[in-house]
Amino acid sequence: MRLLLCLLLLPGMAVAEIYRWTDANGQVHFDQRPTGQGATAVEVRPQVVERDQATRNSEQRAERFYDARRQEQAEAAAASVQRNSERDAQCQKLRSSLAQMPEGRRYYRVEANGERTYYSDEQLDTARAQLRERISSGCQ
Repeated sequence: MRLLLCLLLLPGMAVAEIYRWTDANGQVHFDQRPTGQGATAVEVRPQVVERDQATRNSEQRAERFYDARRQEQAEAAAASVQRNSERDAQCQKLRSSLAQMPEGRRYYRVEANGERTYYSDEQLDTARAQLRERISSGCQ
């Protein structure tokens, strides 16, 4: 809606005229309406700013710097997402391991030769405590 309004007003602004007149005290005035005695239209041209080569080089260096900074920020954001994803997967694995150690049941690990080695009650309590500690310290 605003864009449409700006487009409708743009031609009127391009045709705007400026008038110049001098009052009885010799003071020069400028206005968009010819309000003073002897007001004359003044042609107003947009100012074209020419930049020298050093200025253009400086602008290009600044643009390269800002592009590099934006790239660094994008890479940092992607790395942060990756770290959060890895942390979430690790936390899920820890919670799953803790859930597989129910209270009152025997827990074992399978050795390389296929034999089962059962945990003692103390080892189970220690393992559960370690898992709970890792979950509480690293997982929110």
